[in-house]
Formats: sequence, structure tokens, C-alpha cells
Amino acid sequence: MQDIPRDQLTGALRRGAVKKHVAAIHVSGKLTLLQRKLSNVLLLNAYDTLISSPRHQIDARTLCLMIGYNSNDLDTLKQSLRGLAETVAEWDMLDEKGQQEWGVSSLLSFARLKGGVCEYAYSPALAEKLHDPKVFALINLNIQRRFTSGHALALYENCYRFVRTGSTGWWPIELFRRLMGVDGSAYYETFKHLNAKIIKPAVAEVSRTSNIILTPETRKTGRAVTDIRFLIRENPQLAILDMDDGEGARHGPVYARLRALGVSDRLARQWLSLHGEAQVMAKLAYVEGKEGVRSKIGYLTAALDGKAAGETDTGAPPAPTSPRAERLRRILAAVKARTPTQRDADRRLFMSQLADARLREDFERHGWMSPLNAARIAGFWQDMSPELMAETDGE
Repeated sequence: MQDIPRDQLTGALRRGAVKKHVAAIHVSGKLTLLQRKLSNVLLLNAYDTLISSPRHQIDARTLCLMIGYNSNDLDTLKQSLRGLAETVAEWDMLDEKGQQEWGVSSLLSFARLKGGVCEYAYSPALAEKLHDPKVFALINLNIQRRFTSGHALALYENCYRFVRTGSTGWWPIELFRRLMGVDGSAYYETFKHLNAKIIKPAVAEVSRTSNIILTPETRKTGRAVTDIRFLIRENPQLAILDMDDGEGARHGPVYARLRALGVSDRLARQWLSLHGEAQVMAKLAYVEGKEGVRSKIGYLTAALDGKAAGETDTGAPPAPTSPRAERLRRILAAVKARTPTQRDADRRLFMSQLADARLREDFERHGWMSPLNAARIAGFWQDMSPELMAETDGE
């Protein structure tokens, strides 16, 4: 809503040499591809406050577009939310003390659409599991967007968290059918059919589409296949899809100057994402030209927030008061108030509306201060939050 925000299914219970617990979360029911994507986006959106907040919100229009729904097709969204609320997640795991823990919960404990906003919640017990990086990893939405098969996405979700160990470990074939959502089908009771219709196509799509490559292996008792596992290796050609938010900024000259000044990696990427390279460069040049500043990082922070003492008295332009400037100020304030995952979703949604490569490049460089997209940005935020632009349209 990873982003973003998920119904990752993990493999069978495994126990490491140092007794770190690894959960096995299984989801009953047969989720469609769009329902899987919806679950992931909702989790990514909620992840930053998953434990601290009992409820979460996301713009319904943004949510629909991020997962491929028609933004006006609220009936389909309602149906999918209902499906998530009716789907059961079950876990079986060892805690830090080695004690067995079993639990069950619906994927969503609550969902509501009101005033163009989707509000939803997870049960406290499930939220705790979803937030634990030892249970599973968030799925990058750049990768999720590329999947066209629900079985392939389900397989990817189950395998991705084992990329560092190189194998999922052995899954009983009955469990694998359940993870793929084909349990209860007499047709897929025959491994020949399961392999031809589910395993081979899903493995091919995961290896072609995502940042990992899978190789299935089976184990037999007599002539019957009883277990399956997947060997996992990184896909070097598509590894770029796994970059975290703001990763591309690390290759720019402004990022290098910020790092040389002592700004942390995360803060540098956050500033560049929020303000754009041009704005950060201007403020950085201003701060670097100041003498007698004890903490240039602190001063730069204040400058980017428009609070640097004496800034307007030393050659920097005074704070503008035109409708356009006020509109931009409100937009940047709205952006800053969003969570990192929401900001990522906003940028992706806006980018998806730019067909012209020149406009996309300008937005990538300048962010929400993109001069070539000023009118489009204003319209975007007007749709997102009509009250935001109130009394600024007199320009």
C-alpha cells in the first residue's frame, strides 16, 4: 500500500538451531487474485501503526486503483472486503520459550466504507503476528502488480520469506493444495493434474515476473507424491523490483551531498521523496553558505520545514503568499502528515496517471513540487481531499 499494504501464507512449522520461532500462517478459503492484492495493500497501508492503532484508513479510490479495480466499482470492493472478513487465518508456531501456540482469526475483523474512505481493523492477535518480521516479510507492491495469476501470487507469498534460507522446506502435499486454494477439488487430488495446472504455471510466472526463481522438488512414498518443497534463489535480472522506497535517490548527487553532511540514509531519502531534489538542493546550498552554524543538519531540517531562523533576512526569498504558494504549502503539509506507506501509495497513484514520459521524469525529479505537473498535482489533491484546496482557487 509492503507499498503498498497482506495475507502472506507461510510454509510448515520450522525450528532453527537457535530456537527462534517461525510461524506457519495458513489461510482457508479461495481468495481471488484481486482479493490477495487487496489484502496486501491493506496490510502495507496499516503496517506503520499495526500495533499502536486499532483501526486503519485508506482512501477508497486510491485503494481501488492500486489493486486494479475501477475506482467507481465499489460493489466489487465491498465483495472483496466481505471475502477477507469471511476468510480464516490459522497459525501454529513456537514462541520465544519454545512453547507451542495455535490461533485462529478472520483476515479482517472489521471493514467499513463511508465518505469515500475504507476503514478496517485486524484482530489484536493477528496484528501481532503480521507485524513480526520473523513471521513473514511484506510484499513489494511493484512486484505484486506484475502478477496475473492468483496461484502464482500465492506461491510467491509462501516462498519469498524463505529466500535467505534457499528453500521452503518440505510441505505435505495436502498442505500445499490448501495454500493454493484447491483443497477439496477431486481433480487436483491427482498430482499429475496439480502439477500441470497449478505448480508448473505458477513456478513459471513467479520466476518470470518476480525477484526470485523457484525450482520444485517432490518426495514420494512408493509411487505417490507426499511432499513438495521449492528451492529459491534470487532473480538477478529483476532484483531492482525489490528496492525499498526511495532507493533510486541513493544514486543522485543531492543524496551524496546530504550523506557527506552527515544526514542519515533514511532521512536523506525521506527528504528527497517529500521535497524533491530541487527544493533540497536549494536549501542545502543555503545552509552550506551559512557561517557560524553549530548543527548544519539541524539547520537544514528547520530550513526544509520553513523554520530556519533568519532565513528571509539573508538573501532567501520571503515566504510567498500567493494562492499558488498557499496551495503548494497545503499540499506539502498534507503529504508530510501521511504515513510513509501512504505517501508511497500517493506517489504511485499519481505516477500511474502520467502517460507523458517528460511529465513522469519531472515528477520523479521534483516530487510534489514538480513545475510541469503543478496543475495536475493540484487536481489530484483536490480529488483526494476537497477541503484541502478551499479558498486557494482565486488565482
